[in-house]
Amino acid sequence: MNPSVLVIDDEPSVGRSLTRVLGDRGFQVSVAHTAASGLAKAEADRPQVVLLDHNLPDAEGLLVLTSLLDLDPRVRVIVITAFGDTSLAVRFIKAGAYDFLTKPYDMEHVVHTVLTARKDAETQIQLSLYRLRENRSGAATQIIGESPAILEVLSVVEKVARSDATSVLLSGESGTGKELVARAIHDLSDRAEAPFMDLNCSSFSETLLENELFGHEKGAFTDASGTKLGLVEMTDGGTLFLDEVADMPEVTQAKVLRFLDSRKFKRVGGTRDLDVDIRVVAASNKSFPEELQAGRFREDLYYRLKVVSIHLPPLRERRDDVLLLAQHFLEHFSRNLKRKFDQLSPETARALTGYSWPGNVRELKNVIERAVLLEEGPVLEVRHLPREIEREDRSSKLMEGEIPTLQDIEDQHVLHVLESTGDNKSQTARVLGISRQSLIDRLKRLESRAGEIAGRE
Repeated sequence: MNPSVLVIDDEPSVGRSLTRVLGDRGFQVSVAHTAASGLAKAEADRPQVVLLDHNLPDAEGLLVLTSLLDLDPRVRVIVITAFGDTSLAVRFIKAGAYDFLTKPYDMEHVVHTVLTARKDAETQIQLSLYRLRENRSGAATQIIGESPAILEVLSVVEKVARSDATSVLLSGESGTGKELVARAIHDLSDRAEAPFMDLNCSSFSETLLENELFGHEKGAFTDASGTKLGLVEMTDGGTLFLDEVADMPEVTQAKVLRFLDSRKFKRVGGTRDLDVDIRVVAASNKSFPEELQAGRFREDLYYRLKVVSIHLPPLRERRDDVLLLAQHFLEHFSRNLKRKFDQLSPETARALTGYSWPGNVRELKNVIERAVLLEEGPVLEVRHLPREIEREDRSSKLMEGEIPTLQDIEDQHVLHVLESTGDNKSQTARVLGISRQSLIDRLKRLESRAGEIAGRE
């Protein structure tokens, strides 16, 4: 991740001491000793907080402050000076400085000021996200979460959005929200008013994929009765999202690499270079190290796309967000499907947070949509959930040391065999040594019992 704090001070001892103290508090610190090198680092790293010495050998502090804010209006600049001049402090604050410290300073006060400034910067990220949500159509497409893992993703998204043309590579399991992140980068950037185009690279053959990307000229092939614009051309000024990019054919990979390097392309059958200005965001749920080692994906294209890499954590690693997401989807689908669900029962909340969610956020969304569509509210009960979630919840209770009855053990065994046969009732009955009707009666009793327990809670 990029450094969160940049120190611009011509005294090496100051840089060393601030790096040590702030590093101990969890900050990543970068140091520059001149205005020129500091501005270069600020442009490259996009820090949230800058500690700026007023007296630098190559530039006056106010000019450096102005340049920093021109690079990024949201950066928090804390000015440090050896002169306790109130009028000077007022000038810096009016020019946009976040705070003003005087040497010799108390190091704990510096740390507190940096922490406050970074918190203020993170609040700005949240405000930007809320504006994004308000401007987006369809509440179900919002990025929801307050866990450290998802807040880290949002922090990087915010930084990337400020950089106009940076390529981004998204990784993560299926259903973690890679397209949502790509759209967030677009919507928070200066490209928001331009097109956002997406293309699933696994859906096309080599020839069709090249045609979809770059278009073709009239007469380029037998059925080319006219000129066709490709997505690259139609996205001009905006963002192109290449999903499942690891499935892109090798020949197409080479052409995409040439385009990324030059920002020029030719339509299929064309001879003239065309220029466009777009940002490319690519994604895949495959392991790129494995794809590179197997020779299925070009290493040079991988590093060209991976200017910034964002990994989306699976839902099992952000369990603090499960109930937030579930409540959000419950309200959304209740409103859209004109149902009356408005809350989760305690047992349902336990089952949802205890489940491993192999399908991630997409699976959770589908589970809630199905329950709202098929069941009656106002409370979402555990019996409304798919059987595999209830099974895992039962197993977790046993793991936590609750003493089961003999009936509980029998029920757990029945459910285990049913799951191992892929819900094949006839095969399950044979394995258990009972009739199919006896199995059906037992499953009905289990469902009824689960409903009674949820009702008492």
